[in-house]
Amino acid sequence: MINILLFAHLQEVIGESKLSVDLADQTVGQIKEWMETQYPQVSLQHVMTAVNEEFATETTVVKEGDTIAFIPPISGG
Repeated sequence: MINILLFAHLQEVIGESKLSVDLADQTVGQIKEWMETQYPQVSLQHVMTAVNEEFATETTVVKEGDTIAFIPPISGG
């Protein structure tokens, strides 16, 4: 299992701040594709991704017990 942390509008749309899913040994890109399939109202094209509190790329492999965070762009006024 891995943990997925959701912030801002992602949290609002999905209705959860954290998901625990069986997606170990997948890349960040594959997990994003899975998320967009499971939650079609979500787009992860412009989010930053961190794995275990370190920024990650699309090819970073997420291992058992890791925590992945999807961090949307911040806007304000």
